[in-house]
Amino acid sequence: MKKLIFLLSSILFVALYSHIQAQDISQVVAQCAAAADAVYLKDYVVNLDASTPGGAPNQARFALMLSKNTKYRFSICPAPNSEGEPILQLYDMNVMVGSTFIEATGKDFHMFDFNCQKSAIYHIFISFKEGKAGEAVGVLSFVKRL
Repeated sequence: MKKLIFLLSSILFVALYSHIQAQDISQVVAQCAAAADAVYLKDYVVNLDASTPGGAPNQARFALMLSKNTKYRFSICPAPNSEGEPILQLYDMNVMVGSTFIEATGKDFHMFDFNCQKSAIYHIFISFKEGKAGEAVGVLSFVKRL
C-alpha cells in the first residue's frame, strides 16, 4: 500500500511539475510576442545543454519560408531559469542577414527587423553565449508589407 501511495504521489508530482514548466514557457512566449509590437506568426522554443569545453556551442536550427517585400521582426527572450544569454541569428544560405548579438561591439539586442527582398527558405540559429545551458523563445512576427 505504501508503494502504491508513493508511486501515485510521484506521478502526480511529475505531472504538476511538467504542467508548471509548460505554463512558464508559454508565458515567456506570450511576453516575447507582445514585446515585439507586431503580428505574431510563430515561436521557436529552445532548451539546450551546455556545450563541451573546447567544442562548438550547442545550437538549435529551424528552417522557415519568408516572403519577398515583407518586413519581419525576430525577437529572442530567455526563460526565467535560463543560465545563458540567448542569441538568435538569421541566415540566407551561408550568409548571416540578421542577429540579436553584434560580435564586433559586444552589444545584445532582444529583437531585430529584417526587410525580406526575396522569397526563399531562411534558417534561424539559436544558441547561448559562451556555450552555456539555457532555455529561450524566439518569435517571428510580421511588421508590414514593403
